[in-house]
Amino acid sequence: MPRPHTPGPEAEPLLVDAETDLRPTPEVAAARRTLRAHPALLLIGIVLASLNMRAALAGVSPLLGEISGHFGLSATTGSLVTTIPLIFMGLASPFAPRLARRWGTEAVLLSALVLLLGGILLRVAPPVMALFAGGALVGSGIAFLNVLMPGLVKRDFPHRAAGMTALYTTSMIGGATVSAASAVPLENALGGWRGSLASWSLLAAVAALVWIPQTVLARRGTHHGEPAATPVRTPVRTTPGAEPRLGRSALAWQVTLFMGLQSSIAYVCIAWMPTIFTDHGMSKSAAGLVFAFSTMLQMVGSFVVPTLAGRMRSQRTLAVAVAALMGAGIAGLLVAPAAGAWVWAALIGVGQGGSVGLALTMMVLRTGDAHTSARLSGMAQTWGYLLAAVGPLALGVVHQTTGGWALPLTLMLAVCGALALLGLGAGRDRRIRA
Repeated sequence: MPRPHTPGPEAEPLLVDAETDLRPTPEVAAARRTLRAHPALLLIGIVLASLNMRAALAGVSPLLGEISGHFGLSATTGSLVTTIPLIFMGLASPFAPRLARRWGTEAVLLSALVLLLGGILLRVAPPVMALFAGGALVGSGIAFLNVLMPGLVKRDFPHRAAGMTALYTTSMIGGATVSAASAVPLENALGGWRGSLASWSLLAAVAALVWIPQTVLARRGTHHGEPAATPVRTPVRTTPGAEPRLGRSALAWQVTLFMGLQSSIAYVCIAWMPTIFTDHGMSKSAAGLVFAFSTMLQMVGSFVVPTLAGRMRSQRTLAVAVAALMGAGIAGLLVAPAAGAWVWAALIGVGQGGSVGLALTMMVLRTGDAHTSARLSGMAQTWGYLLAAVGPLALGVVHQTTGGWALPLTLMLAVCGALALLGLGAGRDRRIRA
């Protein structure tokens, strides 16, 4: 993890390093040195895995109406299509470091891609329960990728971590953008929503194939059943330098809740933005393009905001700014959803990209050492995604109850206000202490 308050590229946001406080076995370390001598394979694998990290979620949104109509789902039940993956993204995240310790990062990353592949295919099986069960597998696979990928980039490209992080983040958003933009055209070309959703299994399969040789090489020389890494023994710290208890830190919870609320807004938009447009007279294909445009512009915010945050002692102004951008876009959806669709999509997209970049950056800036940063990242991911899962479901319930979008969007404006308030706390020039 980067050091706190270090300006420039070193302040790039990273999630959990799955091998924090772990030392690879000599055999695994030697195999990884061999892999790093041929970085092209690593680079291709990272890009392909990153492309998969949001594509399977973003491609559902433009098709949610058809999926719900096919199974006769209400708005509340239909929202589970996007909510269940989020729940499992939160529930599965804590297991990634444990699995990486036992089997190695490469093996778990390959398993995550296989899990994602299986979940994508299961979602299109005939029974309605397969749709939800597949969503659980998709969310679990993405959770492992979320946790493992940033640490892998940091470990294997230590002198190019900033550039590789930018590549990994851009690939992730790019995959989501292409998925959202092509969902309806693929539906028309492949005979329905099932063909459109299933097509993304090909991307997961290609990524998994690329990671097979890396997984085999990384475990060369180890005996069956041996762990890939062992804990690094560190001195037990005592007061006043004791390890911070994150659950008792108000600042840790402010960062966690900031992560959760911004994720909730993002996944509400993934679940419902195209539906809002089509309910106001826009065609499915046009709604999908507007949504893809909003997703693409997240790259602007996710690059600019963390760069600025790393050069500022306090990030309170940035936190209010990204919340205001999203609030302005949501207010536009409330007033003139179809007429100003591209403008509202742009505001929301830049604000979302900036808010997630800021949330990840604050996990680094609010801590005093790499170990605490990793623990805070794990806490924020787990509870943040569980909180985010409430958003799409809650808006689905309110929309179904009221029969319109006025109250749901008003509630989203309130969430933006709460996000700004949390940002005033989480963005202070403070560090989590024992």
